[in-house]
Amino acid sequence: MSRRLIVRAEAEADIIKAALWYDVQKTGLGWQFTVEIRSAIGQAVERPFSHLRLRVSPDVRRILARRFPFGIFYIVRPDAIVVFAVIHTARHERAWAKRL
Repeated sequence: MSRRLIVRAEAEADIIKAALWYDVQKTGLGWQFTVEIRSAIGQAVERPFSHLRLRVSPDVRRILARRFPFGIFYIVRPDAIVVFAVIHTARHERAWAKRL
């Protein structure tokens, strides 16, 4: 079954904020961060049930970026994958729950 991808505005803001921070650290690193996060989101869309389940209802899951210390949090719906947070792994593990 093919599901559409929805990236909520809050998650987009997380990506932009982190990319800008990384770009200040080193030119081009923000772009690399964005590419890595988009790749992880693509994996979540391709195999939504392969990643750590954090909650049953709604079905909340997390995939970790490989190169950067960020988790991508998403909800699996019958018709869509909804990315609602992209959070640094050093933040409190339940920071994502405030966005549900």
